[in-house]
Amino acid sequence: MTILFLSPSDDPAEWLPELTRQIPGREIRVWPDAGDLSEIDYALAWRPPAGVLGRLPNLKVIFSLGAGVDGVLSDPDLPDKPLVRMVEPGLTEGMTEYVVLQVLHWHRQAEAYRAQQERREWRQLDQKLARERRVGVLGLGVLGADAARVLKELRFDVAGWSRSPKDLPGVTCFHGAAGLPEFLARTEILVCLLPLTPETAGILNWETLAALPRGACIINAARGGHVDESDLLAELDSGHIAGASLDVFAEEPLAPDHPFWSHPRVLVTPHVAAVTHARTAAGHIAEQIRRFEAGLPLEDLVDRTRGY
Repeated sequence: MTILFLSPSDDPAEWLPELTRQIPGREIRVWPDAGDLSEIDYALAWRPPAGVLGRLPNLKVIFSLGAGVDGVLSDPDLPDKPLVRMVEPGLTEGMTEYVVLQVLHWHRQAEAYRAQQERREWRQLDQKLARERRVGVLGLGVLGADAARVLKELRFDVAGWSRSPKDLPGVTCFHGAAGLPEFLARTEILVCLLPLTPETAGILNWETLAALPRGACIINAARGGHVDESDLLAELDSGHIAGASLDVFAEEPLAPDHPFWSHPRVLVTPHVAAVTHARTAAGHIAEQIRRFEAGLPLEDLVDRTRGY
């Protein structure tokens, strides 16, 4: 059985030792040194060169190396093979750490105090308790559910929105188009952790941003395609949105002249919210290969009709 590592943005030197250790007895090849393509059984991919996966005649399963699968589904020649999402503890923990950091940043008014420091101004600002702060998590998959759980443990008043009904202990759950307006109206800090699909592209636009309470903040750690950047800038400039933490963008790297860099109420990070760690992710891949070869159902299988 042969595995093809097909992720130009990841370092094979980090992955190969872990894959060899956790999936022993397999030949692992790194694109473009793939050899005979008919010998490839499994592909580990993230934003692979277009058409490559379709050239693997005996491919059995595709494993996404990212939390989302849009980087794989965007291939116009993607073969009709099982596609498995990356669900691994290191990635989930990293995302939750980032979300908590950014929620606390806006909740504890870090930007306001930074501005006061620059003015050498000593002034205490009124501060809500966490239980008085309404946080909303847009997307309640594995990442969103874990972030919501930890925010609730920190005593925030947490709500979540998802495409279909969800039930999370201590979290007020909304779903579907009918539930979105009420969810937005009660959310002071909005966290976007949705998958990027045709239905969620551009979901953070003038209409949804205007539905948030005045002075709300947003955190986008999902995909840049969720945000209409011009609409967000307009809402920031008007003061309706008080601040934004943005880890993902429509075009990456973010252009040096993009207004987000210098905007006083925007915090930019370079797509680092959650990184797939080879040492924990290889175990997930190994387990799914074991299940597949034992005739058991694959876990975390992507429904291509939904896009996640």
